[in-house]
Amino acid sequence: MNTKLFLLHALSPLHAGTGRGVGMIDMPIAREKVTGIPYIPGSSIKGVLRSASKEKRDEIFGTDADKSESVAGAVNFSDARTLLFPVRSLRGTFAWATSPLLLHRFQRDMEIVAGNTFEIPVPALQGEEKCFVSKKNSTIQTDDNRVILEDLDFLAQEDEDTSNWAQILGDALFPDDEYWQGALTQRLCILSDDVMGFLLSTGTEVVARIALDDKTKVVKNGALWYEESLPVESVLYGLLSAVERELPTEEIFATINRVIEKPLQIGGSATVGRGLCQMRLLDEEA
Repeated sequence: MNTKLFLLHALSPLHAGTGRGVGMIDMPIAREKVTGIPYIPGSSIKGVLRSASKEKRDEIFGTDADKSESVAGAVNFSDARTLLFPVRSLRGTFAWATSPLLLHRFQRDMEIVAGNTFEIPVPALQGEEKCFVSKKNSTIQTDDNRVILEDLDFLAQEDEDTSNWAQILGDALFPDDEYWQGALTQRLCILSDDVMGFLLSTGTEVVARIALDDKTKVVKNGALWYEESLPVESVLYGLLSAVERELPTEEIFATINRVIEKPLQIGGSATVGRGLCQMRLLDEEA
């Protein structure tokens, strides 16, 4: 079995829900039970790619369950976990925030794919009042070396390892776009795990949705609900494994790369522009 790591970049707000909620939000996003970190189910990603595939669909993704002779798919998708979370910033418009926990998890999955070759250290923060930023032209710092995200105020420390993380993630997410590679370097911010957990709980996008009566064009009774989404510019990652059955794994990955050349719609609310994502496969193999 060969495994690659994939990245997902949300080009519009992304709603991957769990059905009905039990709190104030009627349609919340999926979150890990233990950590509360948002994720996208691997089954949703696989279904989207299967629908978008125009070649070798059954050989790669398996046949439909209602067919008389069903064949198992040759690919396995993990859930996509949050890696970078966009947060409104006083300077630089927004920051891409992450934390040691998120980076350690990403590093652990990278080692599954690439062995022990991925060795950029994860910066260790001392205190919730501090954050790490890149040493290369950070645009989210104020003149007195503060970073202000929403209503949270941090003391910024320039860090070489943070610069290295920004470079490798920028190259992976935006391989042919120097502007966005630079934007990630300028906006990357590493926060403490506790602060990151707070932002992941409170910083998602929640909008009120309504349904109109087709004839009167007024709101139907009871047709008001609140829907949660990951904000635009969110970045998630996961693992894609391929098993050699009818096709060699190299051909499987090449076919999937053709499918993901253009952005795909993932999650719900597609008719109102939600869930437009760019997916990329990293080249490292297990």
